[in-house]
Amino acid sequence: MKILIFGASGFIGFPAAQALIRAGHIVYGQTRSRENVQRFEAEEIIPIVCEPESNAWHSLLPTLDVVIEALGGTAIKQFVAASIREGVASAAQRFRPSHAPKLTYIYTSGCWVHGDNRSEIVTDTTPITIPVELVAWRPEQEQTVITHTTLNGIVVRPVMLYGKGGSIFASVFKQAKEEGKVTWPGTPGGKLSVIHADDLADLYVRLTEKASIVGGKIFDVSNDVLEDMDAFLKKLSQIAGLEGKYEYRNPTNIFEVAMGTTVLARPYLGRALLGWHPKKIGLTDGLETYYASYLASVAESKSN
Repeated sequence: MKILIFGASGFIGFPAAQALIRAGHIVYGQTRSRENVQRFEAEEIIPIVCEPESNAWHSLLPTLDVVIEALGGTAIKQFVAASIREGVASAAQRFRPSHAPKLTYIYTSGCWVHGDNRSEIVTDTTPITIPVELVAWRPEQEQTVITHTTLNGIVVRPVMLYGKGGSIFASVFKQAKEEGKVTWPGTPGGKLSVIHADDLADLYVRLTEKASIVGGKIFDVSNDVLEDMDAFLKKLSQIAGLEGKYEYRNPTNIFEVAMGTTVLARPYLGRALLGWHPKKIGLTDGLETYYASYLASVAESKSN
C-alpha cells in the first residue's frame, strides 16, 4: 500500500511510519523541515517537505491508498484540521481516477474528548457529552471525518502517549532532571490511561490494512490497565533521586487542565475488529527504561 503521513516526524507519526515500513508498505512522510529529510531517508520513509495545506503532495493522489493525519495533539486548531481534511478531499476528487475506491483518511484525535470523570468508564462508542475545553471542537471534526462523502474516514483517539523520547510526559521528566522536583497539574487520586507509541503505531498498521472494512468508525486506544497517578509520580521522583517527593499544583492554562483530567478508557473496537492488543510494559512498571530513554534522546538532540 502507499500511505502519506502528515506530521511524520512527530511522536505519533514517526513510529507509525516506521511500523508501516516494517509491514512492507510504501510511506511518504510530510514534514515542514528539511532537517528531517536525512532522518526519514535513513528509515526508508520518502520525505515530502511542504506544508500539509500545500499542493506539493498532490501528484501522489492517483495511486495513494491512505492518508494519515498525525499532526495533532493539540498543536492544530479546528479551522486548520478542517482545511487539511477538505484539501485532501478536494484534491482526491480532482486527481484520482473516477473508478478508484474512496481514499482512506485517518484522523488523529484524542481521548480528552471524553472529558474528566473519575467514576465512569468510557469506550470507543460512549457518547461525547462534556469534552475537555482544550479539545471541545474535536467531536464535530470527528463526526465530519467518519461521515464524509468523498473520503473513507476513520478516527483514532489515543490516550496519553509514553515511550521513546517521553512524549507527553517529557515535561515532567525534564522538570525532574533539570529542576529537581516533580509536580503535576490537578489534584491527588487521579488515574492515567496511557498507550506506548509503538503499540499505537501497530494500530495504525492494522487500520491501514483493514481500512476498507472499518471505515466510518472511531477507535479509542489505551492499555488494558489504568495506572495510578500518585504511584507514577512517586516512582519518578525516586528514580530521579528526589526521595519519592512530589506535589500537585493548580493548572495555569487549559492545556494543564487537560493534563490533570482522568479518562477511564477501556476501548474494545480495536481488539474486537482488528485483533489489536498492546504489548509494551506499562508506564509505571517500565518507568526506569522510559526515563532513561528520555534522557538519552535529550543527549542525542544536543549532540546533533
